[in-house]
Amino acid sequence: MVDSPAKAVQEVKQSHQRGSYSHNKRVFKIIVLGDSNVGKTCLTYRFCESKYLSQPESTIGLDFREKTVIVDDEEIKLQLWDTAGQERFRKSMVAHYYRNVHAVVFVYDVTKFSSFQALSHWIEECNRHNLTRDIPRILVGNKSDCSETQAVLTSVAQKFADFHNMPLFETSAKEESEHGNINGIFLTLAHKLKNQKPMMMGSVPSEHLLRADVISVTRECSHPANDGSSYCYC
Repeated sequence: MVDSPAKAVQEVKQSHQRGSYSHNKRVFKIIVLGDSNVGKTCLTYRFCESKYLSQPESTIGLDFREKTVIVDDEEIKLQLWDTAGQERFRKSMVAHYYRNVHAVVFVYDVTKFSSFQALSHWIEECNRHNLTRDIPRILVGNKSDCSETQAVLTSVAQKFADFHNMPLFETSAKEESEHGNINGIFLTLAHKLKNQKPMMMGSVPSEHLLRADVISVTRECSHPANDGSSYCYC
C-alpha cells in the first residue's frame, strides 16, 4: 500500500486509457465498488498479499494496493483502488477516484440482498463519470462460503450480470482455498486490459444478451453464532 491517497492520485494522473508505463511496465488502474462491509478490502488484500485480512477496519476515504502480474511474458502492474462504501467518507475523493480508470470490479455480499440491490447505484455512478461499457467490468459476489445464509441466488445475480454484460464470479476472501479463484478474477482483467479488448463482445440488445461465464463456489458457513444465526466476516 502506498503511503497516502495523495501519492496514489499523483501516480495515476500520469496514466491514460491504454495504460501508463512505469519502469517499462504498463500500469492499469482498477477501481473496486460496492457497499460497506461487502469485503472489498479483504478481496484486494487476498489478491495482493495472498492471505486473509482477519481484522479489517472500515475504509475511510481511499485504500490503495498494487501488484505486478505476468501476462504473456509481460509484466503488468495492477493498481487497485478501494473506496469507502459510505458517501460521507468519499466525497472529497470521488473526482480523483474515477479519473483514468481502466477497469471496474463491482462487489456485493451474497448474504445481504440490499448490497446486491445497491449495485444499480454503483453502475449509475460509473455512468455519470463516463465509465461506459467499453471499460471492462466484472461482478463479484463475496462470502460464498456462507451458503446457509445466502440471500442472493446465483441465478438472480447471473441475470443481472447478463443484462449489464459482465462476467459473474462468486467467491470468498476468507477461504484459503479460494485464493486461486480471486487471482483468476484480477488476472482475467489483466489479460483483457493487456489486449485492450472488451470483457465481452460489445453491447447487445437485452433480448439478445449472451450468457456470461460464472465461477460459482458454494461452501459451508462455519461457526454459527450463539443466537442460532450464522455469520461470516470474509
